[in-house]
Order: sequence, then structure tokens, then C-alpha cells
Amino acid sequence: MSLKSKVKTSGLLAGLLAVPFLLAPALTNASVPATAKVNTTKLKVDDKFVYVGQLHSATGTMAISETGSIQAERLAIEQINKQGGVLGRQIKIIQEDGASDWPTFAEKARKLSEKDRVAAIFGCWTSASRKAVLPIIERNNSLLYYPTFYEGLEQSKNVIYTGQEATQQVLEALNWLAKEKKAKTFYLIGSDYIWPRTTMKIARTHIEKVLKGKVVGEEYYPLGHTQFGSLINKTKLRKPDAIFAAVVGGSNVSFYKQMKAAGVTGDKQTLLTLSVTEDELLGIGGENMKGFYSSMKYFQSLNNPNNAAFVKAFKAKYGPKAVVGDVTQAAYLGPWLWKAAVEKAGSFDVAKVTAASKGLEMKTAPEGYVKIDPNHHLWSKSRIGQVQPNGQFKVVYESKGLIKPNPFPKGY
Repeated sequence: MSLKSKVKTSGLLAGLLAVPFLLAPALTNASVPATAKVNTTKLKVDDKFVYVGQLHSATGTMAISETGSIQAERLAIEQINKQGGVLGRQIKIIQEDGASDWPTFAEKARKLSEKDRVAAIFGCWTSASRKAVLPIIERNNSLLYYPTFYEGLEQSKNVIYTGQEATQQVLEALNWLAKEKKAKTFYLIGSDYIWPRTTMKIARTHIEKVLKGKVVGEEYYPLGHTQFGSLINKTKLRKPDAIFAAVVGGSNVSFYKQMKAAGVTGDKQTLLTLSVTEDELLGIGGENMKGFYSSMKYFQSLNNPNNAAFVKAFKAKYGPKAVVGDVTQAAYLGPWLWKAAVEKAGSFDVAKVTAASKGLEMKTAPEGYVKIDPNHHLWSKSRIGQVQPNGQFKVVYESKGLIKPNPFPKGY
């Protein structure tokens, strides 16, 4: 089979993605396209290898959230390499640690894009880190695959967003709280940086203008904050129908353990988080969040063959106690979507890869069918899971169909 017929055969691509550890026939030396043809912009690509960057927080307060992304991207790249790589080339990773520090993210992004000239970067978690690297990525015409759910209000020709934006996550969650939990009063809580603040601004607008509800409190705390006693007392005093939370990183451990110690538990208080996945629950403990809810597009407990194969491979590589959260799964999609776009384009050149990405479908993602919208975000489902004592989620809501990404919602 020629390379051209390979990249056009969506059925074969879907099959390979469904069982990513099933080896695909490798390109022969004669069929591997010449480097000069597939790399016209001086990226770090040679006849045998293509180099990509990995830029996450391996240390600091965000490591609890970002370690899963590092692992998932490495798993995907390992599987791709076993299938013969990308355009006949093995993927080599240049890993950098953003260290939970936004200036460090910018410094490392500059190194990867200007010095290392990687073909793509898989990285970031917080919006602060993404905003720090975005000018560098755009200036150097690099390509970033960003895996985290985020506030939206952004669209870049140099970024593929594999997580949800606010209309897919936040608005769906608020509508569910209003309908299923009859919530009319809300207490908004978040870490103090761009994603929680912008997200809660969108949430407040939706609560007040669409749901005709009321925000009875709004609080933000620095990343790494560990003392939530005063906040908990305020929530108990104001008795909101629902707490809407966007606390991130290591602060989640203190927050939810202190909530339970104060008697604020799932059987007494409705709480929905936008930022706790199975990864964070490893540190928090499912028993400390039992009965609370989380709004994500993916949960490890999803029952479909693609997810079963993915979770099995993840645990085989990282151990039986390893868990997979929403951002981890979205990070796993990045290398596969990049591979598909590169081979569709027949080139590693960023402009050609992004052009080839529009409309690209992945029918066998662990979360289910997804596709890349022309605005570089993914069509995906919205789901709400309830925390179980074992650190997993029971899915209690799933949108009927894929939700079109709308990073610039009118009126918000």
C-alpha cells in the first residue's frame, strides 16, 4: 500500500487507532519520503527521526495534574513508533519541565521552538502556562497540542486544543445543576489565575442571565494554597444550592480533606468541580469527595472497547494502580492527531499540518468519536461523573451528541 493510499484510507486509520498497540506495516526504505520534501522549514527532522517537545510540570504544585499528561503522550508516541513512526520516521522526545512556573514555561518553549526546532510541542496544563508560551509559539510558527479543558476566548493557528472549552464543560454543567439539582444559588470558588477567574466570569453571566439564579459568594486563592477553613465557614453560613469549584493542582488535596473534616460532604452539599479528575483523586482520596460531581468529557470508567484497550495499555506501562483522567486522555489524543495530520499532509511543515487537521476525525478515541473543528478545537461530548469512594466516577449524565466547540460564545 502506498503512503498516499494509507493517509486517505480513514478505515485503516480508525482501525489502527482502535488498537494502537497492534503493529502496522512499516514503510520500506524505498517508500519513505525524502527529508527535503517533508521538511521545508528547517525543523528537527532527518531521514530516520522526527523530534517533538514535551512541556509539562514534572515538579511543583501542578505535577499532581500534569504527570498523567506526560505519561499519556509518551504512551501514544511509543505506540506510534512501534507502528513504524510518522512518515517512516521514529519520534524522539525532548522533554522540558515547566516546573509550575509560567516564566519557566516561556523559557522552555523558546528553547524547544527556536533552538531545538521541534516539529510539534505537546504541553501545558494551566491557561497561565499556555498564555505564557503562546506568543513564542506563534512568533516561531511552531505547533502546540494543548490538552486541558479551559475557558475558551482563544483561537490560534498554532494550537490544537484537545480539551473542552467553556461552552462544552461549564455551561453544560450549570444547566445540569439547575435542571437535576434545582440549583438557584451558587458559590463560585477557584484558584487565582486566568482560567478560574475567566471561567467563573462566564459562569456568573450564565447563572444570572440565563438560569436567573444568584451567586452568593465568589472566592479565589493562590496556587498551592492549603488553608481553606475560612472559606468553608462562609459556604456553610451562606448555604448555596451548589458549590461550583475550579481549585487546581495540589490545593485540591487540602481543600477536599478540610471540607470533609468540616462536615461538608456529598450527602449534605451539592458540589461540582471543573478541575478534579482521577489523577487528582489519587492524592485527595475518593472517600474525601464521595458524592461530589465533576464535569469532564472523559472518565476512566467509560464502557467502550476503545477505552478498555487504552486503560489496559496505560496500566500495563505505568502499573496496575495508575489512573487515567480527562486531561490525561486528551493528552493521549495529541500525538495521534498530529500523526494523522502529518501523514494526510505528507509533510511536517506546520502550515501544512494545521491545514490538514481541519475536519480530521478520530472515531476510536477512548472518549469516543471526536473531530477537529476549523477553529482548532474538538467536537466532543459533555459528561458529569459522581465521585465514588474507590477514586473513580460514576457517569450520571452524557450529552446526547457531540457539542460543537464555540470558544467565543456570544454574550459572555
